[in-house]
Amino acid sequence: MRDLASPRAMAHTLALFFVAGGAAAVLAAGGGADQPGRRWVVAGAGLLALTVGSALFRWGVALPRVVLGGLVTVGCALISLVVLVSPDPTTAVVCASISAFVGVMACFFADHRVAVGHVVTAVGGTSAALLLRGDAPAACAGALAVVVVTLAVVTRTLVLRASDAGSDALTGLANRRGFDEALDEHTRRSDVRLAAGLLDLDHFKQINDTDGHEAGDRLLRRVADCWRQALPTGAMLARHGGDEFALLMPGLSGPEALALVQHLCSLVPDVSVSAGVTERCSGDTAAQLMRRADLALYQVKAAGRGAAALHTADA
Repeated sequence: MRDLASPRAMAHTLALFFVAGGAAAVLAAGGGADQPGRRWVVAGAGLLALTVGSALFRWGVALPRVVLGGLVTVGCALISLVVLVSPDPTTAVVCASISAFVGVMACFFADHRVAVGHVVTAVGGTSAALLLRGDAPAACAGALAVVVVTLAVVTRTLVLRASDAGSDALTGLANRRGFDEALDEHTRRSDVRLAAGLLDLDHFKQINDTDGHEAGDRLLRRVADCWRQALPTGAMLARHGGDEFALLMPGLSGPEALALVQHLCSLVPDVSVSAGVTERCSGDTAAQLMRRADLALYQVKAAGRGAAALHTADA
């Protein structure tokens, strides 16, 4: 899954959809007195979805994204089963409409291929279930498919536009807004280590003044591409503004983060880089963490540039 949104948002959105879908199934199951056995099956599936949704609200944030993605597939299968065993075509169509949640969920949080797979699974499963029943008009299955696919496409378009707002057009990295959002999300989690760094290209203004802004832009893109490929899983690199880059390193201690930053600087030996690194202390806000990284960067520049320094809590 791509980082289109935070794990917390993904888990809570999936939980909400399970709860909403489960409630819809329970309500639909109580719509009449015919075929009580099937209505109990639909109600039972709805109660199961409500239980899963409630559990996700409580523990979903701790689950890996691949598990959350798997639960979307489970939801697709559960919807198709409920449609197939619904006691009447009206209940079946109502339950089939829950597949719209799958389309929205997949297109908001998954990358393109996974999202398409989820939408195809949801639309194909519910359409097949409606047609296999024999008592639901084929036109209903087609109309529902059009609605779900349209919602998915619109959701995907809005997500891509929103993600562009957090991206730097020149380098393709996150911009300051995107970095600050990720930083705020990580600083809410006090149970994991977190380090941050600021990396500044020395004498960048001189390059712009001497060789032109196009040369400066090429340098920024080259450095960004080089560093991006060397990042460990979970780390986030952003263009913080001008010739300054910001690095978020979840799970790393201060010395480990310093070693990573020094390695990144060594990958561009023809470019002088000054860097400040720090590790989060207990009770730190996002602003306090970045202020210490900025202090370390200032110390490096005051000492002559071209190095990386770690700011510790007792510094």
